[in-house]
Amino acid sequence: MKYDVAIVGAGIVGLSVAYNLLNQNPDLKIIIFEKEDKVATHQTGHNSGVIHSGIYYKPGSEKANNCKKGYNLLLDFCKEHNIHNEICGKIIVATSNDEEKKLMDIYNRGIQNGLEGLQLLNLKELKEREPYVSGTKGIFVPQAGIIDYKEVANKLLEITKVKGAHFIFNSKVIGLKTNDSFYEIKTENNEIITAKFIVNCAGLYADKVAKMDMVDLKYKIIPFRGEYYLLKDKSSYLVKNLIYPVPDPSFPFLGVHFTRRINGKVDAGPNAVLAFKREGYTKTDINLKEFLESITYVGFLKIALKYWKVGCYEMYRSFSKKAFLKSLQKLIPEISSQDIEIGESGVRAQLCDKNGNLVDDFLIKHHNNAIHVVNAPSPAATSSLNIGKEISEKVLQAI
Repeated sequence: MKYDVAIVGAGIVGLSVAYNLLNQNPDLKIIIFEKEDKVATHQTGHNSGVIHSGIYYKPGSEKANNCKKGYNLLLDFCKEHNIHNEICGKIIVATSNDEEKKLMDIYNRGIQNGLEGLQLLNLKELKEREPYVSGTKGIFVPQAGIIDYKEVANKLLEITKVKGAHFIFNSKVIGLKTNDSFYEIKTENNEIITAKFIVNCAGLYADKVAKMDMVDLKYKIIPFRGEYYLLKDKSSYLVKNLIYPVPDPSFPFLGVHFTRRINGKVDAGPNAVLAFKREGYTKTDINLKEFLESITYVGFLKIALKYWKVGCYEMYRSFSKKAFLKSLQKLIPEISSQDIEIGESGVRAQLCDKNGNLVDDFLIKHHNNAIHVVNAPSPAATSSLNIGKEISEKVLQAI
């Protein structure tokens, strides 16, 4: 059977593309390839579950635009399908004069991005919202919330299946070949499927799938593992909602923070360390070929030289509960070693170029009859329904 559109990857972005395509044209024949046995197995299923407000992102950037639009689409989707979520708000906390200056930059960026109701807080006001927090000044961001993105992904799966989308699980794509006006997609199971158009939403392997399409890609995905501790149930009173530090503007990670999940559990973290395989969720997950690809890439070597002090500390903190605890105590001094236990980990697909620049914004490339979502870090889950909407519009124009 020949399909109109083939989607590689059944994470929340790939599912959103299928959902939006079928909403706009129910007659489309769509096939989705997923190398695992279910949807949302990797980045979608291992993220923090935060509904992001868009306060951090450069005004006019793809992240800022997609987050704002995607936020509203996500909340509408949840309301329509009774998906539990909570807009609880979050605080961003400065702990020094230097951080206060950066905090004001974030506040002003939030205003530029159209966020309403932002509040500057002094220490007394911070403690009214989070009694155990320590800081000199803060921002309350009312738009931030929590959700289980796996629940969203499974609802998208259910809807797209009803509308006729065909899923092939346990089916890793290993080759793409253009043939006249269609693609031939080859899987590791020796299946060969044809489609007029390809949408690559392969997450941690998006760069590799793009290169199968002969895309001249001057980037590589480097996997960074984020390791979390979990507040024990007896200590969850220390955090009411979401507590974030002021991030380092030169580094594309938000720093160690506290996140109440929709199930009531509280995550503390993450750090950011190089993963030894693209889907390396533990310290012992190693793929020698992928590890060597990462550490021999000229862009990574330049990153390592640029951030070697930060990288060394992150590695040290990965193995030292005492060091991790010290980072947590910067925001909540009262927290102790007895309050935390090892939690889950996630892996971020961090795109970098040959010059050692970490690509911070979304990067989506259109090549032949294919669209490649090469870089979709946080807030991709929050933004997913709008990313899918914009991609689907481009696909429909092309076919």
